Amino acid sequence: MQREREERADALDLALQGIGRDDEELPVYQGGREMQGAAGDREEMVYGDTRSFYDQMLDQVGELELDERERYIMEYLIQSLDSDGLLRISIEAVSDELAIYHGIDATPADVEQVLHKLQQLDPPGIGARTLQECLLLQIDRKIADGTHSAAICQQMRLVIAEHFDAFTKKHWDKIQSAMQIDDSQVHTLQRELRRLNPKPGSSMGETVGRSMQQITPDFVVDTQDDGTVTFALNTGDVPQLQVSPSFAQLLSEYQQNKAGMSRQMKEALLYTKQKVEAAQSFIEAVRTRRRTLSLTMQAIVSLQHKFFEDGDEASLRPMILKDVAERTGLSLPTISRVTNSKYVQTRWGTLPLRFFFSDGYKTESGEELSTREIKAALRDLIEGEDQHKPLSDDALSDRLKQMGYPIARRTVAKYREQLGLPVARLRKGGLT
Repeated sequence: MQREREERADALDLALQGIGRDDEELPVYQGGREMQGAAGDREEMVYGDTRSFYDQMLDQVGELELDERERYIMEYLIQSLDSDGLLRISIEAVSDELAIYHGIDATPADVEQVLHKLQQLDPPGIGARTLQECLLLQIDRKIADGTHSAAICQQMRLVIAEHFDAFTKKHWDKIQSAMQIDDSQVHTLQRELRRLNPKPGSSMGETVGRSMQQITPDFVVDTQDDGTVTFALNTGDVPQLQVSPSFAQLLSEYQQNKAGMSRQMKEALLYTKQKVEAAQSFIEAVRTRRRTLSLTMQAIVSLQHKFFEDGDEASLRPMILKDVAERTGLSLPTISRVTNSKYVQTRWGTLPLRFFFSDGYKTESGEELSTREIKAALRDLIEGEDQHKPLSDDALSDRLKQMGYPIARRTVAKYREQLGLPVARLRKGGLT
């Protein structure tokens, strides 16, 4: 027994070696205060006793049987919902963010399992990843509730599940032919499908917009009249991060009085050493994160400098993740994670970092144009057209060529669909 105690004491002494000489000056990271006073300058919006969308969702979560880990994932998913109640961030991205920024090890399958539970909450359709899934969730809820005709609900589900493309383009003649139903049934289906809500979050009232749009920017960009653009990392009210001086003092005392300490004291000091190392690792992680964020934002400001000067969306140059990665020396996955769900406050509004990314379109002459610039021009053309004689894709292509955007008809059709704008026949009379 005595020998075992001695071996334990020796092992403890070995583990504690190196403490003292270097630890008298433990590395301390003074947390940045780049945005001191900024919080006080922002106007505080007060909405009385109105409860937020987030609070209403949490009330429902409290009724679910979830373990601590599942509850954390659930709350993270709720915070990731868009203002319309849909989840537009990928399951893989949620899994990555939970692991990297929150220390939660959750596979995409784990996240999806929790998401399915979220989708069972009210209002029906909440947490859907696409419009199609949103509508299917609402139809399935009607079927489960048994408050609507099962036959009608099954037909509605068939339309959305099997004929969704025709449904979005209002090709009811094709749907009617494929489903072999009569005019009366088509009319009933149209009436019932119009009752579904493509934005389930809006059914919770104005609080959804208020709660989801109160975005705290990660960066604040300042544009001077002379064109100088600077930015600051918004650290908010995060305090300075440092190792507690009392811990450093304990380790220093050990170095000076090793011989006179009991085994229990040495064990306590080993515990202290482990905690100090964990604190130092955390501080270093925070410092690395801030450095990564700053490098990324600096690259974006440099690449999109003109936009920060004039706020014109057409000024955005083609920029992809690879461009930022090459400027910063960071990996593509790192840039992807950094720019996901991050916002920047500019003179022209608070914008997601993803706003600044767009593909390029190269003309036959080799000139590279921003697809965002082309889409903006396309949107302006459609919004300014004669609603009684809307322009076809061929006509739009000709107009764009005259404006200096030589793109083909099929490219016009692709961009138009990405903008959510219907074909000419569906725009006639201003009905979109």
